[in-house]
Amino acid sequence: MKAAVLLQARTNSSRLPGKVLLPIAGVPMVVLAALRAGNTGHQVVVVTSRESSDDLLCNELERWRVGCYRGDLENTLKRCVDALEGEADQQVVVRLTGDNVFPDGGFIDSMIKDFETRNVAYLCCGGETSGLPYGVSAEVTRVGYLREAHRETKSFFDREHVTPWIIAKYGRNYFEKYRNIGMAHYRCTVDTLDDYLLVAGLFVGSKSPKDLPLMSLIAQLEEISKGNVVTNVPATRLVLGTAQLGLPYGIANTAGRPEQALANHLVRMAITNGVQYLDTARAYGDSEQVLGKALAGGWSSRATVITKLSPLDDCPADASPDVARVFAERSVFQSCHALNVSKLDVLMLHRADHLTAWRGVVWDSLGKLKQRGVICKLGVSVQSPEEVLEALDFEGVSFIQLPFNILDYRWDAVIDKVALVRKERPVVIHARSALLQGLLTTDQEGLWRRAKCSNALQVIGWLRELARQYTNGDLAALCLQFALSQQWIDGVVIGVDTVEQLNANLLNVVADCWTESQLNSVIEDRPRVSEETLNPATWSQADD
Repeated sequence: MKAAVLLQARTNSSRLPGKVLLPIAGVPMVVLAALRAGNTGHQVVVVTSRESSDDLLCNELERWRVGCYRGDLENTLKRCVDALEGEADQQVVVRLTGDNVFPDGGFIDSMIKDFETRNVAYLCCGGETSGLPYGVSAEVTRVGYLREAHRETKSFFDREHVTPWIIAKYGRNYFEKYRNIGMAHYRCTVDTLDDYLLVAGLFVGSKSPKDLPLMSLIAQLEEISKGNVVTNVPATRLVLGTAQLGLPYGIANTAGRPEQALANHLVRMAITNGVQYLDTARAYGDSEQVLGKALAGGWSSRATVITKLSPLDDCPADASPDVARVFAERSVFQSCHALNVSKLDVLMLHRADHLTAWRGVVWDSLGKLKQRGVICKLGVSVQSPEEVLEALDFEGVSFIQLPFNILDYRWDAVIDKVALVRKERPVVIHARSALLQGLLTTDQEGLWRRAKCSNALQVIGWLRELARQYTNGDLAALCLQFALSQQWIDGVVIGVDTVEQLNANLLNVVADCWTESQLNSVIEDRPRVSEETLNPATWSQADD
């Protein structure tokens, strides 16, 4: 059965305006997407809005003799249903987007065959289950289901995103023919200028871009991405720490902070390999500004930035509630300015005692900024198990960052509380200091003395022996694997200042987690260190 293919396209993209009209192999992107989708005989119609901003788009489609339907701006579901007027309820519909030029008729044929063989109401391709790069995506349903959704739903979300009502009623089914390719963390959609240059480059020299096979394009994408994509699965549990990008950071740091160009490369390479969270703070020197520049040009849409409120050291302890509120709000808007954003993805308190300090006005003011849309989610950076337990009692806390490493024995008491709270609401737990600012990877006794460790030789020997047994002598890999193997920890914050460090950390993050038996074996003879050693704030600034 040939499908009715609806190709959604708009001209006024916020990240890359007019992108659907950018040329690829001499053809406007949206036209190429339509020609490729229809190259086995499917009827393709570009569905766009009646806005004047889309007049040029429609003129181009007419010039290239590509079907076009103009409909409701806000109600995308209605636009799609109206574009299908006259079609039978049983007609198969495929939904694509105009900024994805990889899907072709052969890909659509395979999806339709799977859709009909399984006799489902809805089939989608995208994400890790597909195995295909981000951008090789599609949805398959029938006209009747879209009409039913249009009649029944009262939700603006359903109308904006077209298929959620169908998924909720009939279930989500995945097209997994290419799952074993394992390229879901590659990218071939066009959201940024960098995306466009990459995708356009893949079609250079093609005599018939509309007929270039999908798998040929994917092979080219893999080849051209060598050096940037280093993992075989997305490194989603790596949280890129950016303190090093704003100031010299870490007890073992001798190189200083990277230049902006290198910072750009590190941040973008991390995102390219599937890193979802970037960690910064007002207190990390120029880190926010450096990160804001690195995320320019559309990269900010591909990751979530977690920043932290100022430590508020300059706010008097006896400040009035109004004064404390001003200090807190000033920090928020300074972060927005430095990151070049209108709202913060995640804002954490830098100190847990600010949950209640100044009669709770700081936390209250952040809650009000969240209601106004200036902050999306709130969290707390903590120092101790006691602070975790306190933070979990605040319903507005959805992110917690805590120090955790292979020497740290203090956290068993909080694991049950985390599990209990997670039954009521989502809480993301990120661990920092997995390498204890680099201390755990060095055998320099002087640095361990600065860290108030009285049994340095014992600890160094224990770490080296474990690394020999478990990670071929790699101390960083040992420490990261231990932290990542904790099921209650969602991600580990790791800072880097070289490409080599980032590559190594990315590969460590996607390695298999240890079993509970292995974890128990690791800690059964763990040497005891003082809480001062576990808290860098207590360390000496110079060798004794």
